[in-house]
Amino acid sequence: MVSSQENSSAPGVLPWWATHRGFGIFAVLTALVSFIASAILVLERLALFKNPDYVTSCDFSPWVSCGTVMKSWQAELFGFPNPLLGIVGFAVVITVGMSVLAGARFAQWYWLGFQLGITLAMVFIGWLWSQALYDINALCLYCMVVWAMVIPLFVHTTARNIIHGVIPAGDGARKFAAEWSWVITVILLLLTAASIVMRFPNAFFG
Repeated sequence: MVSSQENSSAPGVLPWWATHRGFGIFAVLTALVSFIASAILVLERLALFKNPDYVTSCDFSPWVSCGTVMKSWQAELFGFPNPLLGIVGFAVVITVGMSVLAGARFAQWYWLGFQLGITLAMVFIGWLWSQALYDINALCLYCMVVWAMVIPLFVHTTARNIIHGVIPAGDGARKFAAEWSWVITVILLLLTAASIVMRFPNAFFG
């Protein structure tokens, strides 16, 4: 069921990703890639549990080493491997996306809950990014895949909710969200990539 606010606030012409079908596809694809990366990390962590000397599939150098990251306390912030959160969380996003594609229409409170979950995921990967770069001093390839998916998922979920009136905003904000979401996404991805290259130049330039 769609709230009346969401119906009345959406503009007549929507960007493809802000339509019900478009957002469903966008959510499923980004969450599916993140789910697969999280699942691989869980399998790698299980292998490390069995054999502390196991070399993970993404141990390429002292700077790009999933094993180094997995052995840090940050990799088990809540007492269990972080990728388990990803498996559960991204499965929920996939379910929501598939439901939208199947024709489900959710009320405003549901989308607000979805927004909260995606925002918490964005905050969490921001923290993990800072820890990887400035504390652990190593990168996890599959973690970076998740970062690259959560950033556009967060930006476009927020923009979608602004456009549809889930997040109260004026006409200018809705127009900005519709026209600039991809630009914001690209900027955030480029800034993230630049910070990684600047922090670990030897990993990329020898």
